[in-house]
Amino acid sequence: MNIMTIKTSLLSVFSWMLISCITIQAQEAKTLLDKVSTKVKSYDNIHIEFNYTLNNTREDVKQDTRGNITLKEENYVLNMLGVTRIFDGKNIYTIVPEDEEVTISSYNKDENKGISPSKMLTFYEQGYNYNMGALKKVNGRRIQYIKLSPKNSNAEIKDILLGIDMQSNHVYQLIQTDASGTSYTITVNSFKTNQSISQYLFVFDEKKYKNDGYYINKLD
Repeated sequence: MNIMTIKTSLLSVFSWMLISCITIQAQEAKTLLDKVSTKVKSYDNIHIEFNYTLNNTREDVKQDTRGNITLKEENYVLNMLGVTRIFDGKNIYTIVPEDEEVTISSYNKDENKGISPSKMLTFYEQGYNYNMGALKKVNGRRIQYIKLSPKNSNAEIKDILLGIDMQSNHVYQLIQTDASGTSYTITVNSFKTNQSISQYLFVFDEKKYKNDGYYINKLD
């Protein structure tokens, strides 16, 4: 066997080992994500308190805020930056008390390509490739990160790091980076499930806001 043949054989073995390693990592990541998805879907409702950070080093822009969201199936109520957004399965109601205005728009999944609030815990189920990332200790908890890359090469999202709490199988952190280098980080502070919530929580009362002097802006 000549040297060239040996080199070719070694490269083939190395390539096979590399592909096998990548495949195993992807399978491990999928197994963990499936556990998270199954657990999330087992709850009647979820209430999350979170920190949100936007960071763009190129433009020297950094913004930190806190928020909360209540989820039940597709429906949600999101409070952040002094704005409340309600989704009842058909329409999105954006309530801005500072301006005394409500904007109502119908939801079109084909026009909403980003990670919607109702999908923030299960968005990865379609459209992504994934691999295991770093395992870190955060405040005594083991957080396993998984790197997700869009299958669509033209996607605005460059990649996403999803941190999973290995004890609870809940999402702890989501770090999304877009093509421009801007990152958006959501860190969960409190994750409560099966709370006692009003049956009217996801119902928008237009009459109430009109009586309070709000301008109702219907986009459709």
